[in-house]
Amino acid sequence: MTIYRNYINGQWIESASSKTAENINPANTDDVLGTIKQATREEARSAVEAASEAFRDWRMTPAPTRGRIVARAARLLEDEKEALAQLLTREEGKTIAESRGELQRSINVTEFCAGEARRLNGETIQSELPSNFAYTIKQPLGVVACVTPWNFPVAIPIWKIAPALVAGNTVVFKPASLTPATAVRIVEIFEEAGIPKGVLNLIIGSGSEAGDEIISHRAVRAVSFTGSNDVGIRMYEQVSRRGAKVQCEMGGKNPVVVLEDADLDLAVESTAQGAFGSSGQRCTATSRAVVVNDVADEFVSRIVKRAESMRIGDGSKAETEMGPSVDESQFKTVLDYIGIGREDGAELKCGGERATGDGLDKGYFVRPTVFDRVTIDMRIAREEIFGPVLSVLRVKDFDEAMQVANDSDYGLSSSIFSNDAARIFRFVDEIETGMTHINSPTTGGEAHIPFGGIKATGIGDREQGSTALDFYTELKVVYVDYTGRKREGNLY
Repeated sequence: MTIYRNYINGQWIESASSKTAENINPANTDDVLGTIKQATREEARSAVEAASEAFRDWRMTPAPTRGRIVARAARLLEDEKEALAQLLTREEGKTIAESRGELQRSINVTEFCAGEARRLNGETIQSELPSNFAYTIKQPLGVVACVTPWNFPVAIPIWKIAPALVAGNTVVFKPASLTPATAVRIVEIFEEAGIPKGVLNLIIGSGSEAGDEIISHRAVRAVSFTGSNDVGIRMYEQVSRRGAKVQCEMGGKNPVVVLEDADLDLAVESTAQGAFGSSGQRCTATSRAVVVNDVADEFVSRIVKRAESMRIGDGSKAETEMGPSVDESQFKTVLDYIGIGREDGAELKCGGERATGDGLDKGYFVRPTVFDRVTIDMRIAREEIFGPVLSVLRVKDFDEAMQVANDSDYGLSSSIFSNDAARIFRFVDEIETGMTHINSPTTGGEAHIPFGGIKATGIGDREQGSTALDFYTELKVVYVDYTGRKREGNLY
């Protein structure tokens, strides 16, 4: 049986902890991948200390040299793409097609960040004084903690670790305890790529013990977190209190707006992909369909038919379109929300129960679920469920659609289906989300384009693309006076 080890100061070390848990395939609970030993506070502290010790030499390593190591990691990810995709599907439950897509996204991000090592540029600025000029430089922060979730256990760690390393920081990586196998493999790949000891460290443990020790340590100058709002807000309060930087990417309640002139075939298929793909376990998942009355009956009829046709099963099978919830706790959460929807008076059109038979009995499978005639005050319209549950909210026109779409604490992603250019551009101007899509699902993104949300979804700088290194660097301004004379008067 595999026992997952921590990686501290260039060494793979088995935790001394007596607290253990099994890493279970959510599609087949008889399939146990390995055993997790929850790292202790002392082990987490050692990882931070190793990263702190390694920082001086790593920051002095030329950025293009750092980039070459990250570029080698990209090539190793390419070589390992299929094996890592299979492991990801077995550990997290998503379909093999989704896992391959996540791996390709990870490769793209790593390649992009490696290239950014040659573009760590500042700017020169004309001074208002004679024989003076000013310029800016970007410098690393120090030790960075990367705290990542289970739903994209390769891509999200990569899009935090790669820019942090390129910028010259050292990293303590704390993945979700549900996905240790992929976390270990990521670190092994960076190790094979030649990362110096202490520059990248892995701690597998609980947030309440190992995680708390990491984010509380004075040597940790920044924390990048992706996960739930409850945890993210507590982390932000805790870390910002001591003056460290915090970046939180949290929940979403993403709307798709369907107008009367929409291509309904496209709108239905895109909504199904967004709502039921990855079992709804994406922060960008489509959880609300805001549909004008003129086409609402037809839209609901078609989306129900598509939901009932979804092929549910083990993600390793090529024909599977939707896998299980990640574990028993998430599975129960989804079913609880379905019960809440019924109690609140939403009209259940399909799904709403555990999927059984055809080899599904040993997995955490929920049937794709559609609720119709949902109102904005219902909990299923306001709270993130993280499961294959779609709420349809009917509206009379575009103006009401905008009002309903924006009536949310969250602001991550959105989409609109229409062929009316004027209303499309009004939607782009007025929708309160950090990302929006036109005639495509709420999900998806590209490695060279910024990612992130507004309102309760996001705190701090955006991730990826042209903004990828912003969070991981400090901007220093330099003034050069080459007059050789004492300056007269006072400046600010």
